[in-house]
Amino acid sequence: MTGENGKSKIGVRRNKILDILYKEQKVYIADLSQRLNASLVTIRNDLDVLANEGKLIRMAGGAVLPGGNDTLPSSIQYYEQKREIARSAAQLIQDGDTLFINSGTTTLLFAEELKNKNNLSVVTNSLSVATTLGAIPSFRVILLGGAINSRSNFTYGADTQEHLNRFGADWAILSVDGVSADGEISTCHAEEAIIDRIMIARSKKVLIVADQTKIGRTGFSFVCRRDDKIKILTNKKS
Repeated sequence: MTGENGKSKIGVRRNKILDILYKEQKVYIADLSQRLNASLVTIRNDLDVLANEGKLIRMAGGAVLPGGNDTLPSSIQYYEQKREIARSAAQLIQDGDTLFINSGTTTLLFAEELKNKNNLSVVTNSLSVATTLGAIPSFRVILLGGAINSRSNFTYGADTQEHLNRFGADWAILSVDGVSADGEISTCHAEEAIIDRIMIARSKKVLIVADQTKIGRTGFSFVCRRDDKIKILTNKKS
């Protein structure tokens, strides 16, 4: 019989699955098994349960999001905190501002919060951000060209860097995977780290939007160290 502690662990694992799924658009049973240190049978059962709850769609060997890439499932871990951070960030943006926006869960939520603004110019390497904002008549949205990371829905590489270097912005709004105690900012995507650095260098102000899980940790690939130009917006209590 599964006790309360067992139920809690199951809930945490399934929330992690949804978080990974939202960020990467699709998941595979074998990959999740390794990343979450769970058996293939356990992950398969988790996906079946989540599919029955309408939170994902099962496919051979894994699952995808229901309703396409723009779906924002309310059940992903820390979703409400990410949404609140996104709302707070959007309040800093004025009509007519120019923005760099990178890929990530929180930056996509931030993009959703910009829909009541006017005359924004947005440069992004996120396909989801470009799709979300591209339909707004008063916005000018530029999707950076380059190679595509189809798992996480962003462009990268030399062509992306060259394209990005043609622009400057009032703001760089960046989602990252780690802000360490000594101010080291990092991401899990090595190919996006240099894009983040260029956005930081070519903007007047930088805002890192990071929920509590990112604070105090170090991601796989170093981006830069925090300085006076870079502000952190988070829900983590000091």
